[in-house]
Amino acid sequence: MPISDLYESSFISRNEDHFAAIVRVAMSDGVINDSEREFLDRLASHLNVSEATYQSILKDYKSHPINPPVSYDKRLERLYDLARMVWADHIEGDDQVQLLQKLCVGLGFNPDNVKYIADKALSLVYYEVDLEDFTEKMKSMNQ
Repeated sequence: MPISDLYESSFISRNEDHFAAIVRVAMSDGVINDSEREFLDRLASHLNVSEATYQSILKDYKSHPINPPVSYDKRLERLYDLARMVWADHIEGDDQVQLLQKLCVGLGFNPDNVKYIADKALSLVYYEVDLEDFTEKMKSMNQ
């Protein structure tokens, strides 16, 4: 087996686990509302999750491990991508903030701080900052 097959298999598995973790977060209140469903559809496409895998994860999302990045920088990178997707989906108002707060918890951020983290992340993507500026500003938000 070529090493590229191993890399691709690992990449696909990591994307599926990441998607399942986001589904688990979306299901934390027992339902997936329309805006969350639209977001999951976009995320599945972005992560190259097949339709069959998508449906399988929806039915049995708890069987997939939650593997938030250990590195703070990697968590911020995922937060940046997710905040941009939430913003791009035009999820408005409280739904937008609540969804991103759930995602912050799923990424491993402290639940006591997710309101501030989500607000700051949405504010930064509104102003279309790049990943480097996003990371720098998120790291310095408590200073």
